[in-house]
Amino acid sequence: MNNHIHVLYIDDEDNNLKSFRASLRKDFKVFTAIDAEEGLQVAQTEEIHVVIADQRMPGMTGTEFFEKLIQINPDPIRILLTGYSDIASVIDAINKGEVYRFIDKPWNIEQIKNSIKNAADIYFMRQELKEKNIRLKKLHTEMNQFVYSLSHELRGPLMSISGVSKLAKMEVSDPNILEYFEMIDSATTKLDDFIYKMLDFYRSTKIDHKVTEIKFRDVLGQQMEAYKAKFNLSEFNVLTQVNQDELFYSDDAKIRVILNNLFSNSVQFQKNEQGEKKISITIDVKDGQAIIMLEDNGIGIDDRHHPEVFNLFTRATQKNVGTGLGLYMVKEAVEQLGGKIELRSILNEGTTVRVVLPSLN
Repeated sequence: MNNHIHVLYIDDEDNNLKSFRASLRKDFKVFTAIDAEEGLQVAQTEEIHVVIADQRMPGMTGTEFFEKLIQINPDPIRILLTGYSDIASVIDAINKGEVYRFIDKPWNIEQIKNSIKNAADIYFMRQELKEKNIRLKKLHTEMNQFVYSLSHELRGPLMSISGVSKLAKMEVSDPNILEYFEMIDSATTKLDDFIYKMLDFYRSTKIDHKVTEIKFRDVLGQQMEAYKAKFNLSEFNVLTQVNQDELFYSDDAKIRVILNNLFSNSVQFQKNEQGEKKISITIDVKDGQAIIMLEDNGIGIDDRHHPEVFNLFTRATQKNVGTGLGLYMVKEAVEQLGGKIELRSILNEGTTVRVVLPSLN
């Protein structure tokens, strides 16, 4: 039984309406109308899933009726009954998207029954998709609120703890107590880094592009100030160079995600032994592209890990740092910006990452 399917049938011949109702009332919930105007009234007041209209009706043709129906209720799936002489108008209606299909007159009961069932399947699938889109928009809004809370409600108190710990260390001289505060600092730094990574993850994978003009000298300069505040770079020789003589447009937040994670990896995956630690960042903007090169002389990545370094939560080293998110987020951000990324790395020698991004103007 398909009584949950509501069908509206419009025909100017009363006998056809009675025959339709008698033949299909056990299979569907049937509504009928003697003309197009009455059909529009029914479509406004009742929940209708499938509408069947005769093409040749006085006052308003079937295709004209469907044009008006779309304005007041576009959801029902539309089927047109027509004779061979009306085929040109039927093709035009199908091409305009007003009609799902047409059925020749005189109609066959099994043919029209199957057509109604198929049309109703389309209707219910569309409704389900519409409901899922509404839920998805709601989820997206909730995620934005969650990310805001993650940034302000968690990072704020965490920075307060870190600040109090640093003040407390200035007031004590007992090495044992100082060690406890060092442990607090280490834990808060690690947690803050993870929160920061989560924010970057959301920015790089879930938020749509916000394209603005990118001035790489300003962007890199701002990020370097942030890196100096976050990392102890006293043992690093950091070289930066930006060559940009043309306008470039992209998503500022995603570009910062790329720079943040590449630089963070270069700092965290350095060798423990003595020797100069080098990080080089070069950005060249030319011919509508930005080429970002980051090179370091860190611990490098074994060849066998190269195919999987961009996978989520992959760690290519036993060194107990990082979350396994960095290179995954970089790749996601690069691909969303329509770019390409290449990685060359030699174990115990260092890593070079090359990112090519197109201007999005």
